[in-house]
Amino acid sequence: MYSFQAWADGLAAGLIVPLAVWIILSGLDDLVILAAFLLRPVLEIWRRPLLPVPSRHMLASLSQRRVAIFVPLWQEAAVIADMLEHNIAAIRYGNYDFFVGAYPNDPDTQRAVQRVADRHANVHLCLTPHDGSTSKADCLNWIYQRMLQFELQTGRQYQIILTHDAEDIIHPFSIAAANYYTRCYDMVQMPVLPLPTPWSWFTHGLYCDDFAEFHTKDMVARGLMGGFIPSSGVGTAYTRRALEKLAEAESNRVFQPECLTEDYENGLRLHELGCAQFFVPIRWMQGRAMAIREFFPQQFRAARRQRARWVTGIAMQSWQRHGWRGPWARRYWLWRDRKGLLGNPLSLAANLLFGYGLLSAALSWASGRTWLLGLEITHYQQLVIGSASLGVINLAARTACSARVYGWRFATGAPLRSLHGNLLNSLATFSAALRYLRALWLRQPLVWVKTEHAYPSLASLTEHKRRLGEILVGAGYLAPQQLASALGRQPANRRLGEHLVDLGLLSEEQLLEALSIQHGIPARRVDPAEVPLEIARTLPARITRDLRMLAIALEGGTLELATPDLPTDEAQARLREFTRLGLRFTLVSPSNYEQLSRKLL
Repeated sequence: MYSFQAWADGLAAGLIVPLAVWIILSGLDDLVILAAFLLRPVLEIWRRPLLPVPSRHMLASLSQRRVAIFVPLWQEAAVIADMLEHNIAAIRYGNYDFFVGAYPNDPDTQRAVQRVADRHANVHLCLTPHDGSTSKADCLNWIYQRMLQFELQTGRQYQIILTHDAEDIIHPFSIAAANYYTRCYDMVQMPVLPLPTPWSWFTHGLYCDDFAEFHTKDMVARGLMGGFIPSSGVGTAYTRRALEKLAEAESNRVFQPECLTEDYENGLRLHELGCAQFFVPIRWMQGRAMAIREFFPQQFRAARRQRARWVTGIAMQSWQRHGWRGPWARRYWLWRDRKGLLGNPLSLAANLLFGYGLLSAALSWASGRTWLLGLEITHYQQLVIGSASLGVINLAARTACSARVYGWRFATGAPLRSLHGNLLNSLATFSAALRYLRALWLRQPLVWVKTEHAYPSLASLTEHKRRLGEILVGAGYLAPQQLASALGRQPANRRLGEHLVDLGLLSEEQLLEALSIQHGIPARRVDPAEVPLEIARTLPARITRDLRMLAIALEGGTLELATPDLPTDEAQARLREFTRLGLRFTLVSPSNYEQLSRKLL
């Protein structure tokens, strides 16, 4: 046992110097970024932004240029309808259209998009001419071609193009911000922040820490130091001029089909083409960060797959396509983006070495024998202390960035989540290397790696929605003075919509339409004669009466339910006890629901 421990101590001791040297090199690199961020007021004198930080009033008062929002999809039937409905209800901008890409061999996603398109004239389904999945970039290219066709058919022209994913919560003012900043910049990246989750959700919490640090500190420093701005894939706004330059440079391929991280690729390509880029720093508006919010993978395996795709595209494919060309400043940012190829496995090795050191010290103390690794650490004490000090400084900065967005209670878990992240990133790097080398050996293209997406519940989206009174005034159903008077007389236990109907200021149908807009849930009048009796009685009568939700249609494995109330998370959980079908809700007026109940129950 002693001889094995001595051998293991000797092996570990041999790793101390190279690991400490790497940690110091990488830590100093991170320290440069931290210093640039802290010196932001000084650096902004030298590299002042072309536009001042806009107020909410300034964003609202600008003329609205036409915006196209691209959303590429592959097997996203479960979330895309909710995403579109919610964002259409929340966005404070009038002049935009969704162009949603899907594949011919993904009929469920097509149906989900088409249902929303039937309700909203600014949603357009864009089919690729071939089956999927291919790559996200290929899907985006075909969305771009469908947009060009739409322009020819309608005579409209889009000046700004945004990219989003199927799980995105678009901030109400982010499109207005894109409209503002693209007046001087060809590519604008909005901050992206994962939705908050409990402290114990280590995998998703790691994403919270990563994006809070990267989009608080690193992206701002890149802009101040003259580096290229990589697109995050979502919340990226391009001017029409920028996309046309990309198309001209690459035989009409705006997005590189063979790239797994076409977003990063476009940021680098636009920088090489001399296009001005800007990252919008995180700012708070009415107590909320103006950022794109979404859920990221919550399971270890899903996170490993996604991060393997990032490593493959950002480090390996980018290296293969671009090498290390360009001025030294650009090469520095390429180094930062690619150093994870070496840094991820070495970080895990450092963690294992630290753990082994603690175990070895305990065993040596218990047996009264010499701790060889301890002697080696003493020999290189200054090197070890230096690397540890840099690690503590950068970890403290990461924790502070996380606390700025998610609060100090959540941020206390950042050190533990960093250890979790070292394991996750190392495995993702190994997986990426194997997949990439296999594709090269077999000469096969790298295809879209599907990441499972989830969309937030209705309850968690409440703060993102427009106020009911604002919608009613904007639609012309109420005058501002009528709304103010009604609010002053509203009983404490009465909802505003019901109160307005009681006062005779609003009809049931007008309230229904406004609630539909506010919550992104379709609304209509349902004729009892259209509902088959066997469908209406799909659920037990007791549950139907308790929840005030009546089944009215069954299509493609999805049960449509009519309800006069907003479906809560608790109500949906109760429904799940009685059916495994997909659920879709339609708002009906209270009188229409009573009519359906009398005829069908």
